[in-house]
Amino acid sequence: MEHAVAATPAWAVLAYLAAGVLFILALRGLSSPESSQAGNRNGMIGMALAVGTTLALHPTGLLLIIGAIAIGGGIGWVIAQRIQMTAMPELVAGFHSLVGMAAVLVGCAAYLNPGAFGITDATGAILAVSRVEMGLGVAIGAITFSGSIIAFLKLSGRMSGSPILLPGRHIINLGVLAGIIVLTGVFAFDAAAGMGQGPLMWIILGLSFIIGVTLIIPIGGADMPVVISMLNSYSGWAAAAMGFTLQNTAMIITGALVGSSGAILSYIMCKAMNRSFISVIAGGFGADSGGAGAAKGDGVQKPFKAGSADDAA
Repeated sequence: MEHAVAATPAWAVLAYLAAGVLFILALRGLSSPESSQAGNRNGMIGMALAVGTTLALHPTGLLLIIGAIAIGGGIGWVIAQRIQMTAMPELVAGFHSLVGMAAVLVGCAAYLNPGAFGITDATGAILAVSRVEMGLGVAIGAITFSGSIIAFLKLSGRMSGSPILLPGRHIINLGVLAGIIVLTGVFAFDAAAGMGQGPLMWIILGLSFIIGVTLIIPIGGADMPVVISMLNSYSGWAAAAMGFTLQNTAMIITGALVGSSGAILSYIMCKAMNRSFISVIAGGFGADSGGAGAAKGDGVQKPFKAGSADDAA
């Protein structure tokens, strides 16, 4: 028997649906420089509507939540005012890492206190389907976090922009990925995990942090725009998985939109640069000597800023 969960009111469902429509309009607006301001505006309105609806549904600790939003929003405002446009890619990579860590923290909170999330059965054990969602959300979030940190370090010059090729990196990546998939399956049916106990959750989390590093380190700094787009997709899927755990329609819709649009953008960018889309996911992107970012002479990859004639004008 599943733990009883209060149904979402009709007005909240409509509000989340309206927020989802605004997010779609935001993506549509960002497809062109002329409509980008309207796209950003629609996105902000949609997010305000989604956050406001969620707060109205869960008024407990409202002052604490509003205080946290004010602190985070204030930090974001200061950073946005000071950041140079040429540093925007590294800023996006840094923010993606925060999205990934948010998914990890939500997953850990749900694992440690599942009753508060309404994901337990009559015996108090975490539902098997919730464990799958939790494992996937935590794994993708951890990969997004550690991978985005590496991307940020490469783009900001704090780490060498040239590919760092680990011995047997493909075998390592495949082994770690297989371990995460198998352990997530075991986690879904493990009795101890169902009671919020056992090491499986933390092993999955640790392996995911590791593969996030090993996937991105072999990629040169010049190819980071595609990597950032792919990490953006990962962050969306992590948010969608956590949306199922939180039973929040807005997170599911938003995460799916971000995940799918990021993947499509990555594919388009790979085609434009004559790169393999699969190699982005496999961590072999940019490792070839003839890569798009390879510099002449010394063979060292250096980051570059792409621009169009409209940008120059």
